[in-house]
Amino acid sequence: MNGFNVSPFVKWAGGKRQLIDEINKRMPSNYNRYFEPFVGGGAILFNLQPKDAIINDINKSLINAYRQIKQSPIELMKAMDKLDNIPEDGKAYYYNIREKYNDKLMQGDFDVELDAMFIFINKHCFNGLYRVNGKGLFNVPYNNSRQASYKAENIMEISKYLKTITILDGDFEYACKDAGEGDFVFLDSPYAPLNPTTFESYTKEGFDKDSHIRLSELFKKLTIKGCHCMLTNHNTEFINELYKNLFNDNSKYKIYIDVVSVKRMINSDAKNRKGEEVIIYNYKV
Repeated sequence: MNGFNVSPFVKWAGGKRQLIDEINKRMPSNYNRYFEPFVGGGAILFNLQPKDAIINDINKSLINAYRQIKQSPIELMKAMDKLDNIPEDGKAYYYNIREKYNDKLMQGDFDVELDAMFIFINKHCFNGLYRVNGKGLFNVPYNNSRQASYKAENIMEISKYLKTITILDGDFEYACKDAGEGDFVFLDSPYAPLNPTTFESYTKEGFDKDSHIRLSELFKKLTIKGCHCMLTNHNTEFINELYKNLFNDNSKYKIYIDVVSVKRMINSDAKNRKGEEVIIYNYKV
């Protein structure tokens, strides 16, 4: 670790802050490069702070924010300062910013202004949830918050750390193509739905049942290549069956599945905020 204390600059659905201790307990004792193809808010990345890391996400707005923080943090903070000058009618202001963000998104205009808007709406939308409609437009409502969008010291420390980090935006399998023996791959994909019949709605978010199957096949390939792999997801029958059956009982490769308790902060129904996740890995700890 590099030794400085940083925290994610955005809140992200499925973020792993609450699982950091459980993940740390199961980390391999040694590894070469670090790969995280679903980096999201980066809770694990910033906790571990590996010096040689390749991070990726398919969300271009998110990845461009990482790149902007890496390359031009001062310019980004100046743009966020302008946005944070919230008038009395914060709700109307938020929806105006959201509309401008969607316009730029549809035009593919990934500049510093869009990155600032992306972080602003993340801090001021309901539960920091990134969700788009069928047209690809961000549609999460306002959370009535007037908080600042960033902490300058945190942004500057993240910028320093990211200087040596490779940042990709694309498919998870492509992001892992160079992973080899002794590398560590942390796989925190979008959650499989608790109810298998809801997989259809998940397709709109871009990660369907076939994507989970393809991810399990990648886990198997990486295991055979000699990579240390760890994956987290909901504790569902579908996920358990995928990974229990990767190798037969006589195989030299072993898959370990641990169940841990979690709080689901984004569920609007408080009764459904307790749950279980699995941490799946392919090495002894």
